[in-house]
Amino acid sequence: MAVVSDEHPLWPGKGDGKGAGAIVPIDSEDLSMGMSPGNKSMWLGLSSDRKARSGGAPSRFEAILSPWWGPPSELTYKNNDIALGMGYDILRLQGMKAELTIDGEHVEGTAYFQKVTVQAPSVPWFWGMLHFSDGSYLDWFVPHITPLSTTKDDKPWRKRDTSRIPLRTAGVFHDRIRSRTEEFDNCEVILSKSETGLLDSDGNLLPDFQIRVWNDSTSASFLINAVSRARWKFDQPTRGGMVSHLTYNEYPFEVNRISITDSEGTRTIDDYDWIHGNAEHSWGFLH
Repeated sequence: MAVVSDEHPLWPGKGDGKGAGAIVPIDSEDLSMGMSPGNKSMWLGLSSDRKARSGGAPSRFEAILSPWWGPPSELTYKNNDIALGMGYDILRLQGMKAELTIDGEHVEGTAYFQKVTVQAPSVPWFWGMLHFSDGSYLDWFVPHITPLSTTKDDKPWRKRDTSRIPLRTAGVFHDRIRSRTEEFDNCEVILSKSETGLLDSDGNLLPDFQIRVWNDSTSASFLINAVSRARWKFDQPTRGGMVSHLTYNEYPFEVNRISITDSEGTRTIDDYDWIHGNAEHSWGFLH
């Protein structure tokens, strides 16, 4: 992996050494990312693998990510100790404008960017985020203990998936309409099989999520329907020749309904031109 600053002679143009540059894996395919001179935008270049291309996936993605507005586009850092010494560090940009070129076709949208470093064994979690047409941003987070912690593969919908004990509940809402940020210490996530009958690539029913976040002044509840599933499997050799496992799922989704209530009234899905987002669900216990 090559890391090139904007002061390096390989970088096109002269830089000021304030963070711009590129990270380029040494690979036959383009899997590079970087920051443009002047730190005004990030860029990302990706090539699909051969198996994905043979299945009809686009071969080439290019993205330019630039600030959208205020808090969602400000870089934030947190160190979270969830429980029993288990925690993580996270750097993130919650909301950015995105200009994409997919096999030559131009598309506009929004983007979320994060870098996570896990310092200890990882427990299962729910996480997800919403981007609203007015620029607002909402997310939720529920790390938990569950019988699925003993799972050793990526198969969903198990009989043992009967209970979840939250280790922490949290969320945030950057409300552009009200020009304020709401922090949530309360969150509930209910997982169920898809009412729409949509399946993943292995023929498994996709999930629906019912989510509620709230504090003393504001609450938001919504139903989302996953439309696809991407997953990564991690199998970590550990003590005594044993192998620990973690399945990490990403679910692009459609918002079925939403209600946001505060002292000034209630907003619904009809108050927005569009709402898009992505949900995560993991199981297993990596150690």
